[in-house]
Amino acid sequence: MNRDGLVNWLPEFLPGKDAILWSKRLSSPALAGVAATRELVIVADRDPADRVDIFRCYNADGTERWTLRYSAPGKLDYGNSPRATPQIHGELVFLQGAQGHLHAVDLATGKTRWKKHFQKDFGGPVNLSWGFCSSPLIADGRLIINPGGAETSLVALEPSTGDVLWKSPGRAPGHGSFIVANLGGKQQLVGYDVDSLGAWDAASGQRLWTLTPDRPGDFNVPTPVIWGEKIIVATENNGTRMYDVSKQGTIQSTPTSRNDRLVPDCHSPILVGSRVFGVSDHLFCLDATRNLTQIWRENDRQFREYASLIGSPQRVLITTLKGRLLLFRTDTAEFSKLSDVQLMEDEAGLYSHPAIVGNRIYVRGSNSLVCLSLASANER
Repeated sequence: MNRDGLVNWLPEFLPGKDAILWSKRLSSPALAGVAATRELVIVADRDPADRVDIFRCYNADGTERWTLRYSAPGKLDYGNSPRATPQIHGELVFLQGAQGHLHAVDLATGKTRWKKHFQKDFGGPVNLSWGFCSSPLIADGRLIINPGGAETSLVALEPSTGDVLWKSPGRAPGHGSFIVANLGGKQQLVGYDVDSLGAWDAASGQRLWTLTPDRPGDFNVPTPVIWGEKIIVATENNGTRMYDVSKQGTIQSTPTSRNDRLVPDCHSPILVGSRVFGVSDHLFCLDATRNLTQIWRENDRQFREYASLIGSPQRVLITTLKGRLLLFRTDTAEFSKLSDVQLMEDEAGLYSHPAIVGNRIYVRGSNSLVCLSLASANER
């Protein structure tokens, strides 16, 4: 999983709701993305009393495999449910709550192998308005977490035991997730702290570079995009920018190109080939080879606030806040919709990023998890 929003395949057309294989009712809205393999799917939830984090694991046929519950009282903006997408790694899955709980759980049984707490174990900040949002990451066999403590801004753990491998001092956490990139011949962890973009050496935790934007106050949610030896970043106050990376692996402080119209606050753009697709008031298609110039823009109320994008070489699949799936082509001079389907009725807050495995998509709405087959009728 590269955290780039890309898959090898998307269908030519979307099936109707008759292709729903199963649906499960959930207890509460949640922001965390869905994690899945061919055998199972994991989704975050919250109890109706809003005091307990819940992670539910279902088999691919929709039967429940296990559930993890733990007390996690608190009061955050935009609810108290988990924000971080579960990280599956071998026989383990790492589950992180917004209040700083981290559990390493046996994927097959749901049994907890070990657990940590960002504030109690790592001195993470106690007054985060949105809680701990950055999804755990596996890099070169290490589990990377983002507690945001003064001496533990970033931490690497041994996945099977939870033992600390290194700690990196720094600032409080941002709200986005880290990615792994090979830049200048070095494996780097690229992501945000509270007010800057940076990179850390994956082996040692040493901070390699810092990029502070011209305008302060970004939420620092969208995931950076790597394009060769370039980095594309997009935020609400500073727009979409492309930066060169030196042969030594450090970012150049001045962007080589920028687009001041694509300004997402919590949506992550994707790069398909040399085209950047993103949402902020409109759906944008930008040309990375021509200084992020606009190829086309689609004005539709579905794209006003937020949407999740998943791309393949020929097509992009959008999941909107209102539970609609929409498929369009990537290679046209104008927006070219192929098909769409209203997957969920009366939905108004679908922020959870879906998961695609094979020809299935798992979509987590405000109160349900839906498994939809993307295959044609004769292939189901």
